Amino acid sequence: MIGEVVRELVRELDTKIVEQNLGDPFLSSHNYRPHPLRLENFNGITRTDSERRLAFIDGGNQELVGAPNFSVQLNRAYFNIFNKRRMIQPVELPSRIEFLSATIAKFEDGKMLYNTSLFPMSGVVPSYLPDQTDLSFDSADRSLMVGNSRADIGRVASIARRFAEWRFAQRVVEKELDKGDVLVMDGTLRTAFANESKYAKAAYHAAYERGTVYSGLSKTSRLFTTTGLSLLGAVRRLALDNVTHPVWYYYPIAESLSPEHEAAIFLLKLSDMSKRIFRYEINAEQVKTSSTGELNEIFTALSQNSNDLTFPGYPYGLIDADDNARVRTEELEMYRVMLLSEISKLGSATKFQRHMESMDAHGVMNLLKEAA
Repeated sequence: MIGEVVRELVRELDTKIVEQNLGDPFLSSHNYRPHPLRLENFNGITRTDSERRLAFIDGGNQELVGAPNFSVQLNRAYFNIFNKRRMIQPVELPSRIEFLSATIAKFEDGKMLYNTSLFPMSGVVPSYLPDQTDLSFDSADRSLMVGNSRADIGRVASIARRFAEWRFAQRVVEKELDKGDVLVMDGTLRTAFANESKYAKAAYHAAYERGTVYSGLSKTSRLFTTTGLSLLGAVRRLALDNVTHPVWYYYPIAESLSPEHEAAIFLLKLSDMSKRIFRYEINAEQVKTSSTGELNEIFTALSQNSNDLTFPGYPYGLIDADDNARVRTEELEMYRVMLLSEISKLGSATKFQRHMESMDAHGVMNLLKEAA
């Protein structure tokens, strides 16, 4: 029975996903001016002996304990530096920073507010982290809400890690990189939350001052064309039918008209060992002043870093950054036991348990027994 249902579903998909008309880039917001898909927008990457160094940065966070009215998170940010395929040790900064955060909900003047406090771990100085004054949010802030629902505390709690990535990236540019080097964040350069633009602009300014290229590369993209196809799939189809270059970049896709997204959008194919293409962004002002040769150097450097057999076509620096920034579930147990032990010593176990049980009664009971 289930086999027939699956066959019917696949036949439906096959019938309705039609690729004859690729369409043009479609960005649902009016903050973008899309460009039609054109063959002349494909540019072969001519591999040169580029000496540009690449720095990759990523972050991760997971909740240690939480309830609807509070969330304690373990946060991490990590960076590395590569010259072609060789990793270079940082000169001044630690390659990884960690901090705890506590996001607490409270009612004030008829509003539900969230405030986050930061608690740096050993070796982490305040200049690596965002300002706590920027981590206060109204649950009715449209940038945080999902549909008409108030912002969830877990979503708000993750903002501290996101802001820390921007601030730490700024320090990496200032302390570790030189003119012509390229910083690559994991993800797009679009800012989504209140106060986030402050950190993006500070990072961009540091890059301007240093002569460093500020960019971001995304593993995934949800962009569409005007005929309902995935944009990356449509461009890949166009390339398969018409482009002979083994590695290439496609530009332009669309112009951003929003101060929340100061980026030029490219699509890249970085390895002849892979068919995958990725969305890549460079700070828009820097693209305006870059020559075709300078852009080719940037893409050459990325291509040289994208031939690891574990994920050909994707920069190894981002694979390493993801692996070292990720907060794994098995790491959390020690921190949870320590937190709950301190709660128990304060004589506050019953108070916290009342709130935490609304999220995970079974797990909380077990942890409180271990911490006692």
